[in-house]
Parts: sequence; structure tokens; C-alpha cells
Amino acid sequence: MKHEKNFWTNRIRESAVLNPVDRIAEVLFGLIMVLTFTGAISVAKDGRDEISELLWAALGCNVAWGLVDAIMYLMNVAIERGHSLTLIQEIRKTSNENGGEILKDEIQPVIAGLMTTQELSELSGRIKKLPEPTKANLITGTDLWAGVQIFFLVFLCTLPVALPFGLLDEMGVAMRASNGVALLLLFIGGYLLAGYAGFRKILTAVLYTLIGVFLVALTMALGG
Repeated sequence: MKHEKNFWTNRIRESAVLNPVDRIAEVLFGLIMVLTFTGAISVAKDGRDEISELLWAALGCNVAWGLVDAIMYLMNVAIERGHSLTLIQEIRKTSNENGGEILKDEIQPVIAGLMTTQELSELSGRIKKLPEPTKANLITGTDLWAGVQIFFLVFLCTLPVALPFGLLDEMGVAMRASNGVALLLLFIGGYLLAGYAGFRKILTAVLYTLIGVFLVALTMALGG
């Protein structure tokens, strides 16, 4: 059936879409990384040339982190789908009962605990009836587009942290402004993440902000 032929293609496309947690987490990780970078900058150098160099260094750091994050995302997607393909092949080669046991080990414990042995066996049988996926589907154009989104999420959201070094002449003021912008963005990101997860918004936002403060203080204490 056409529905069966398109089953794996549709599932792959759906898994490539970044959910709100992915988006916010990418931004938060990028911000924390940039905070550790800017926090390590010494205030002893306050010349215009030094500030300009630091601006480009910060921007380069943002670009590098965005690329690393995007590439790691694509690698994780390929590994997870390769693992799923291996599991499907194992299920197709064994009985429904053994296939159900394989599924039980892979499904989230809460969901697995709600399913009976018979239901797991039936699910294993349904998987066997579907067309076998191929390794050619491990990375798709949709995945590459998701990687591009990750890059721009990280770069654009950390760009305001680097801009004070290009707009302000005094190094100390630029550092404080940069850290202040980063902490504000951390607070906003934590607030949004808490809303998605159902946590206390203000408390979660404050915790994420404190993480940023701790990282800045730590890098300063280590000689930054």
C-alpha cells in the first residue's frame, strides 16, 4: 500500500523537525558557551584595537559553536536512525514474542509499563508488515535544513552578546554589557523552557541565569 511505502519517509521527516525544547536548549547552550568565552576576557586590555579583535574572536566563536552544534545534531540523527534500523532488522528476524521484548527495552519505561506482553507482541508483528527502511534514509534534506536552523539559532541568539565589544569603547563597560545581555537571554530562555515543561517559570529562569553567573565567576576566578 502507498501508506506503507511512505511510512518511514514520513516518520523521518517528522523526527527532523526541531521541537520547542530543542530550539530553546540550543540557544541556552550557545549562550552559556559564549558567557564562558566573554567571562575569560581580561579587562586589562582596553584599546580600540584589542576590543575590535575580541569582537571578531567572539563572532568567530559563535560561528564555530553553531557549526559544531549543527554537525553534532546531524551525527546524532544518523546514529539514532542507524540504531533504530538495527532494531527493526532484529525484530523482523525473530518471533513476535521476542520482538516484543526488544521493544520493551527500547520504549520509555513509563509507556512500556502500560503495555501488556500481548500488546508488545502485536506491535512487533505490525512492524514486520511494514516495508524495511534503508540506510539511504539516515540523513535527508529535511535534516540538513534542521541543521541550518540550529546554526542560525545559535549564531543569531548569541550575536547580541558579542555586539557590545563593537559598539562600546571601554573594555570593562563592554564586558558588563555583554554579560548582562547574555544573562537576560538566559533568563528569557529558561522562562520559555519552563513554560513548555510545566515547571515554575520564574524559578527555572532564575536557575538558568544563576548557571550563567556561576560560569562567568568561575572563569574569572581561573584567571580570565
